[in-house]
Amino acid sequence: MLLRTDEQTISDLGIFGSKGSGSLYELFHRVNSRGGAEVLEEMFRKPLADRDAINRRISIIESFAGSNVRFPYDAVLIDAAEKYLAASRQETRNESGPTFMGEKEMHSGVAALLDIFQKTRAFVDLAEVRGIPAFSAERADLCGLLDDPSFAPVFSERSGHRLGFSALTAYDSLFRLTEQDKIQQLLGCMYLLDVYISVARIARERNFIFPRALEKGGGQLHLDGVYHPGIKAPVPNAITMDGSRNVVFLSGANMAGKSTFLRSVSTALYLAHMGFPVPASSMEFSVLDGIYTTINLPDNLGIGASHFYVEVLRVKKIASELSTGQSFFILFDELFRGTNVKDAHEATVAVATGFARKKNSLFIISSHIVEAARDLEHTAGFAFHYLPTKMEGSVPVYTYKLEKGVTDDRHGMIIIKNEGILEILKNGKKLS
Repeated sequence: MLLRTDEQTISDLGIFGSKGSGSLYELFHRVNSRGGAEVLEEMFRKPLADRDAINRRISIIESFAGSNVRFPYDAVLIDAAEKYLAASRQETRNESGPTFMGEKEMHSGVAALLDIFQKTRAFVDLAEVRGIPAFSAERADLCGLLDDPSFAPVFSERSGHRLGFSALTAYDSLFRLTEQDKIQQLLGCMYLLDVYISVARIARERNFIFPRALEKGGGQLHLDGVYHPGIKAPVPNAITMDGSRNVVFLSGANMAGKSTFLRSVSTALYLAHMGFPVPASSMEFSVLDGIYTTINLPDNLGIGASHFYVEVLRVKKIASELSTGQSFFILFDELFRGTNVKDAHEATVAVATGFARKKNSLFIISSHIVEAARDLEHTAGFAFHYLPTKMEGSVPVYTYKLEKGVTDDRHGMIIIKNEGILEILKNGKKLS
């Protein structure tokens, strides 16, 4: 079972992006092979929605993180094998035998695969690998491939020994024709292992923790010390949500850190559903059917839609998903910012009240309309948090530390005055 999400959420959370963009994918992209990179991307595009599958992947990566096991293949070896197999797929195969290939290229590819077989055998025989219960299914798959009688001669070859022409062509036929499907299975296992070990290494280096997935539908989220991995000096926060407090109303001034906090929680939930380590000190969560965030919602000028109408369509989509009775994590940053304060107030109260009735789902809504919070404070299902601003003279200072309650901090005019904008407009002062 896979977690449901959409491109808006993937964009909000910065899952993918160009090289150097600081995307989540780039953060975890420490794999050694092109195939490993493809597996990693697939995991990011298709998070899991099954508790056992999530916890099993978490257990595998956590076990590798706690061991000294290293990825047994180097990049040059993998590259040689991949080029050899790719060339055979691209060339035209005749009816009498293998695709024509130069002896040098053939020897390089065959030797690489022989080395991969032998290194894989040594790897699955390691006591540390045998001692990872969650990895037993993957290990069994590898052992099944290695124990295939067709590959028995592979393990009698001496490493680095140059093959004679007859042996070379025999192995070439075996690898590229007779057992090509099993060779691809072997490489698939290798790519998956590449991801497990590289992610485990990142968890060690960054002190990420391994979450625990709870039964789906419980509406539980317990996050301590959560922060965004893209922040250089993050301020960790804690949040707890459940069926009795399944809607968080978040307030705070601009620049107080609301959007960063929202991304931190959402990112942790997304990574946790992938079975990956998360930037936090501890985490337990009920598995969800889907995650939908709305942080940077663009206007749709192509259909002539205003920002408010795009927001309405987004809320309608979320309402349709919730009507299925499944469990979701829903996040809105500045709900209904595209309309006037009165309409935004009424709409926020009405929609948030409807959200609160969906006890198996979790919601976070940030808003500057604190009057809406006052209307909701006696409604069952709500928790109120804010990110405070401390004033040092006329300068706002932000703690980025979540507190309980509601704040009506508004420091927009103070910031405008501090930047000298009004003086510039009045006196024509030029910016340096």
